[in-house]
Amino acid sequence: MGMHEFQIIQSYFTSPPLRADLGVGDDCALFRVTQGHQCAVTSDMLVAGRHFFWDVDARTLGHKALAVNLSDLAAMGAEPLGFTLSLALPAVSEAWLADFSGGLLNLAREFNCDLIGGDTTKSVASLEHNGLVINITAFGQVPAGAAIRRDGARVGDDVWVSGTLGDAACALALLLRERSGEVLSVAEALALTALRPRLECPMPRVALGAALRGVASSMLDLSDGLAGDVRHVLQASNADVEIDCDALPLSSPLKNLNLEQECPLWHAWRDALTGGDDYELCFTAPVTQRDVLAALSIHVGVPLTRVGRVVEREGEAPNVLWRSENSPEGLVHMSEWRGYNHFS
Repeated sequence: MGMHEFQIIQSYFTSPPLRADLGVGDDCALFRVTQGHQCAVTSDMLVAGRHFFWDVDARTLGHKALAVNLSDLAAMGAEPLGFTLSLALPAVSEAWLADFSGGLLNLAREFNCDLIGGDTTKSVASLEHNGLVINITAFGQVPAGAAIRRDGARVGDDVWVSGTLGDAACALALLLRERSGEVLSVAEALALTALRPRLECPMPRVALGAALRGVASSMLDLSDGLAGDVRHVLQASNADVEIDCDALPLSSPLKNLNLEQECPLWHAWRDALTGGDDYELCFTAPVTQRDVLAALSIHVGVPLTRVGRVVEREGEAPNVLWRSENSPEGLVHMSEWRGYNHFS
């Protein structure tokens, strides 16, 4: 007889609470938010065949499933407290559950974040995917009134991003070609090895998000590509933005592959702006905060790059104005660029 739901929970998803008063094993979990703080809540669903390959390494999948939620908490400057996990499994594999829970709970411990409940059920596989669905709801806390929202950008503010952009999108494109049977060149294979961790094991910028409280005027995390995500800030803040494409932070593997393939520069911009899965932070801040941000970048050990500025809204819809001195010919391709669309 196979394992039933409660055996799965007890065997793989139960551990002593790190900070919750009551975690897995009762009808509800109990946890406290520090006095003077607000509770921040976010939820993300990952579906096999849409968000990940059905045969992806289970340990990295467990890591990413939690990481994308912690990235949302980071985007509001929140400290993680706990999370719930709901799994729809097509079948029970104890080896898969051990690896998945290992990746998930290792990241949870790194951020002192309890698994406090959830649900498991059997799913039905289809031609499109193997039936695996993962849903996580994460809870965090942020000092009352200190959350960094999307509606705080002001005309004249700088636009900043953390880390590098486009690595996950490039890795995904190379993986899709490899899985289709295409033989990658030596340069492409090296780039895939270097960039694949950015796709499968993103690291949420929790410390950076907390450090930006009182510094950033607005913020979000880049899950669907800067070209699309930044428009959410513009819509909420009633502004437009100018983006300097020459300033976009590109990793060495991405730049080197672009040079190796003799691609125009705007090909790398496309990955950086529209690919998604970066899970870096994009934020705005007053010009007066530049020195503060330079010191903050060194303190948290995360590169920060100024890529544009907020400008007055010109029309009814938010608009992104692309700028480049190094490759102005590439701008003609960019007028309709948007981020990843789950229903495209």
